[in-house]
Amino acid sequence: MREREPSLVHAFRQSTPYVNVHRGATFVLMMGGESVAHPNFANIVSDIALLQTLGIRLVLVFGARPQNDEALARANIEAQYHKRIRVTDDQSFALIKQVSGGMQFDITAKLSMGLANTPMQGARISVVSGNFVTAQPLGVDDGVDYCHSGRVRRIDVEGIVRQLDQQNLVLISPIGCSVTGESFNLTSEEVARRIAVDLKADKLICFSSSQGVMDRHGQAVSELFPEQAEEYLIELEQAGEEMSGTARYLRAAIASCRGGVPRSHLVSYQEDGAMLQELFSREGLGTQIVRESAEQARAATIEDIGGILDLIRPLEEDGILVRRSREQLEMEIDKFTIIERDGLIIGCAALYCFMEEAMAEMACVAIHPEYRNSNRGDQLVAKVAERAKRLGIRQLFVLTTRSIHWFRERGFEPLEVEALPVERQRLYNWQRRSKVLSKTIF
Repeated sequence: MREREPSLVHAFRQSTPYVNVHRGATFVLMMGGESVAHPNFANIVSDIALLQTLGIRLVLVFGARPQNDEALARANIEAQYHKRIRVTDDQSFALIKQVSGGMQFDITAKLSMGLANTPMQGARISVVSGNFVTAQPLGVDDGVDYCHSGRVRRIDVEGIVRQLDQQNLVLISPIGCSVTGESFNLTSEEVARRIAVDLKADKLICFSSSQGVMDRHGQAVSELFPEQAEEYLIELEQAGEEMSGTARYLRAAIASCRGGVPRSHLVSYQEDGAMLQELFSREGLGTQIVRESAEQARAATIEDIGGILDLIRPLEEDGILVRRSREQLEMEIDKFTIIERDGLIIGCAALYCFMEEAMAEMACVAIHPEYRNSNRGDQLVAKVAERAKRLGIRQLFVLTTRSIHWFRERGFEPLEVEALPVERQRLYNWQRRSKVLSKTIF
């Protein structure tokens, strides 16, 4: 008998809500030349095939910066930049068009693979490229002529949508055509950003060398609002990394969010499966720039009862929490505060007030097992304490049998049962012998 794989089963079950949410969604993938040249690119192609199989509509925009630099160096042509944008003269552009054309065919070929015993078996991805991006010249700035470097003038949204409706993957190069019959060298970041905004895409996904935006401890910051992301961008620029992939993609992600794209993600092109983990797990793996948080603490509603029961039942069975029936929850739902992440309730607590004594009990405190090593418990205590303070409560208390030290570390001090409100004393279960801890709310 083969050994079972509970982790694989768990991963499938956890990913199901995201599969349902993403089906039919439109994603714009932005891949710089570094990611295309990396050995892990073959795995990324397999992951792209999986997204296509799951019914996700895909536009893939690729860049060619390092490949262009290499081609120019071989031809002894010095790369020139002005304000972070390449100056593309006639000689440079002839090589750049060759590089971009070759990469377009190479990427198409990899997306067309269908070898047996590989993730691409039976994928049958139809790849479409075309003149979906209309460009215009950048012109002259501060006396510098950008020559064949341009900017995006217009995106053929209807043309792209027609291809997506036919289940085709749309592949976009960094070369755009103009209404005068010329072509111009564009930045892949601008192309991807404009397509994501104009298509009203659900996501922009950028592949960078690092696993998103890193904090001072070297850990990926899971979520940022555009204003917060700008602070990290300033730090990168001050460190002389304004031309790095992370900085370029961060600018695109910020602009996309402000242009209406709900979420933009930065994931590593070096780590196998990074995009899948970011898209199909609750915690993700990279950094997402969001207009509104995927996680929120809020008052519970009657629709949350099922999620609360799923969260507290295992703790009730272990004797950590007192059992509550669905009927009791329905009657007391207005007392509950929850933490919700992507539709999953990952934390809850109830507040029972004793107004005469200006005291309140925080009860039924539960955090999802996968989030107990994070700060969700602290968020929950803070949210409930804030709610109690608004109601005029001066002292918050808890009854616990297993989490005594956890509450002590958060400022709760031992309290005698006799110090509880009289009504709560009558309900005290002497068989459970729960410890009473309290905290003054300032």
